Amino acid sequence: MKRRDFFQRTMAAAGAPMLQASAQVGTKPALKITDIKTFLVGVGGRNLCFVKIETDQGIHGIGEAYSAGPDEATMAVIRDFKGWLVGQDPRNVEHLFNMMYNFTRFPGGLVVNSAISGIEHALWDIAGKAAGLPVYMLLGGKVREKIRVYQSAGGESPQAVAESAKRIVEKYGYTAIKMRPQPNRDNARPYNEVTRIAGQRVKAVRDTLGPDVDIGCDIHARFFEISRAVRLAKAIEPYNPMWLEEPLRPENENAMAKLAEQVNIPLASGECNYMRHEFRKLLALQALDIVQPDICLCGGIWEMKKIASMAEAHYVMVAPHNPMGPLATAVNVHFAASTQNFFILEYHADDTSPRKDLLKEPLMVKDGYIPVPTKPGWGVELNEEAFRSYPSKSWHRGFDYRADGSVGYI
Repeated sequence: MKRRDFFQRTMAAAGAPMLQASAQVGTKPALKITDIKTFLVGVGGRNLCFVKIETDQGIHGIGEAYSAGPDEATMAVIRDFKGWLVGQDPRNVEHLFNMMYNFTRFPGGLVVNSAISGIEHALWDIAGKAAGLPVYMLLGGKVREKIRVYQSAGGESPQAVAESAKRIVEKYGYTAIKMRPQPNRDNARPYNEVTRIAGQRVKAVRDTLGPDVDIGCDIHARFFEISRAVRLAKAIEPYNPMWLEEPLRPENENAMAKLAEQVNIPLASGECNYMRHEFRKLLALQALDIVQPDICLCGGIWEMKKIASMAEAHYVMVAPHNPMGPLATAVNVHFAASTQNFFILEYHADDTSPRKDLLKEPLMVKDGYIPVPTKPGWGVELNEEAFRSYPSKSWHRGFDYRADGSVGYI
């Protein structure tokens, strides 16, 4: 038999049965998914979307999908994927990811990719628990002992946002904070007023925190014109921002690259981008200094590792977008623990209700950092009993209009 014929016959005989057989290696029988459950929990005016995957050996895994609004749509997609995944070995994460991604008729958007991400988290949690290891040990091991985090400050006036920043830095020991430079109702204000007040707000925070605390400035993709972003960047540049986040709408990568040529502040973006393919365009254009994929939206932790690897090859750092719940924070911590070009993680304090009630032992900040956990899987568990106290409700992102009544960018 010719070598090529032997190779072709061998590969043809493998396929799916080979995946099933590979799971039999070792002393324990293969794991099989038996059920996928969803939990929609109302917290702080929006919902958190949790996933739980159960197996025939009593090992379960948990994950968090992005709260897309409408969140019931995400839950429905997860329940539909259940019919594809029951009976599969959950440790074949790459295989199951490709099933969900490629067997969906077209590349997913917000809802489908959120569903895939939440399921993917739960698969990794099972893999870690089955191996008796934290997930980061399955992803190359630790590169750091603790994870640097930041929190957002808020307030209408320059003095109010400065006082907010001071309070959270003093309480949690952060070495960085984030703020919105433009004032509220900026869509309805003249450009000059927005730019002037942005400079005042960032100056107030810098004067209050001193020269060394990093200050991230987040425009929230509310600008359409490159020139407008340039003007605001120049107004806040004297106060040494850590980055200018989402300075433009995300649809036009070439516009972001053009902006990068005109400002001296590091540019950060990526929370609205899905999968490695969309990040490839931004990285190829050298449009960003920092990418900000969302682990509950971009495809999960393994997909985010691939995005981070691409970013590293382009000398770009990763600062994950993390506005969701305490489980999302735990998943991000494992990503950060195992990723060399990780920079800093967005964080929402989990030390007060309702957030502190959602996990049995949420991860906590110590002197501006989260210590890397050591328990198998994510190292945290859902507190399902608490969910009954926080019913979900339908929500959507807030509307915002210009002074003339036309729709603004949010």
